[in-house]
Amino acid sequence: MATIDNNPLRQYFRRPAVFIKLPSGVENYPDDIIEKTESGELPVYPMTAIDEITTKTPDSLFNGEAMVEIIRSCIPAIKDPWELLSNDLDTVLISIKAAGGQDTIDVESECTKCNALGTYGVNMQMLLGSLQPGDYDTLLELGDLKIKFKPLKYKEMNIAGLGQFEIQAKYKNMPDIKDPDERMKMSQSALKEITALTMKVLALAIAYVETPTAQVTEPEYIEDFLSNCDTKTYESIRDWHSKIKADSTIKPLQITCEECQHQYEQPFTLNASDFFV
Repeated sequence: MATIDNNPLRQYFRRPAVFIKLPSGVENYPDDIIEKTESGELPVYPMTAIDEITTKTPDSLFNGEAMVEIIRSCIPAIKDPWELLSNDLDTVLISIKAAGGQDTIDVESECTKCNALGTYGVNMQMLLGSLQPGDYDTLLELGDLKIKFKPLKYKEMNIAGLGQFEIQAKYKNMPDIKDPDERMKMSQSALKEITALTMKVLALAIAYVETPTAQVTEPEYIEDFLSNCDTKTYESIRDWHSKIKADSTIKPLQITCEECQHQYEQPFTLNASDFFV
């Protein structure tokens, strides 16, 4: 009787095309999240035809489910992609693209001098080599408070992205409101919801807040603190976290305009929901 394990075509199955090291290191993950290797490198396989079809399903890409299935398929060592740390996600996405034989990513950019639009190829190996884990070890000290940050997990990032989309959808018709008082009221309501979401996400990015008498790790307590501390304290926490994130993400691209040869920087952000579209 024929069985899948005895399939003589197995030798023609896809094979790893790229090997990557996660910026944060696999040792920071439990064994049930990532399967360890002796070298610390993870094999990355090209996408299958089923994976390619999955990328054409906008709803599942948007809610993250498709992205999780693609990561499981292409990097089997990552058993639970939802638990991937944010500072490793760019490396994972780029490596899957690279495993498919693609050397560059096309980026459309508008010159800051002559406003000419151009499409520029960005080398993926260069991107992979530029990614760093960010300094999550140094504590932020504010008076007698010590605050330690942590990278968000992909699941937390996805929830935050969905929340932001829902707020944008809720208030998308605000510019069409004729009554200035009503428009101002809606604007203030939208700002409050965005601020509340920002605080919730920032609370999730804090490992603990240490006082002289306690170490607080509960996200709900930390969120309550962010909502009730003074503006200067909140801004110091927000800005510190923003700097750590900036240090662990892809640096702005150096672009030379094809029309006028002007050199300028172009921010570059990978979005898991549309990266494979």
